[in-house]
Amino acid sequence: MALLVLLSTISFTMEKHFCGDVLIDTAIFSKAESCCDLEIKAITVAEKKSCCKEEMEVVKGQVNLKKVTFEDLNFDQQIFISTLYYSYLNLFEGLPQQIIPHKDYSPPNLVTDIQVLDQVFII
Repeated sequence: MALLVLLSTISFTMEKHFCGDVLIDTAIFSKAESCCDLEIKAITVAEKKSCCKEEMEVVKGQVNLKKVTFEDLNFDQQIFISTLYYSYLNLFEGLPQQIIPHKDYSPPNLVTDIQVLDQVFII
């Protein structure tokens, strides 16, 4: 949701520079390079000025954002939102800690293997 608001409110300028009818450079968020700055001996200064053309296209983002507070909602919507919020918080309520009665119990040391002693094997 935050990404959607960010993308809808961003504004930027796209600059295009033409020399005659040929697109020379396009830039977003920066200045487009101009061919008029190049020093070409065959073209005079007057011809450079006449062939260069710059276009700027401004894309404006949304400026008016509607801010709604909880008090602006009607009573039924307030009940629904508060019920949803309360039930959502109860989903993450912690479980009671389980008591393990034999947690510290250590089994006795085995001196001999009883299955081998009695010759009882699971097949």
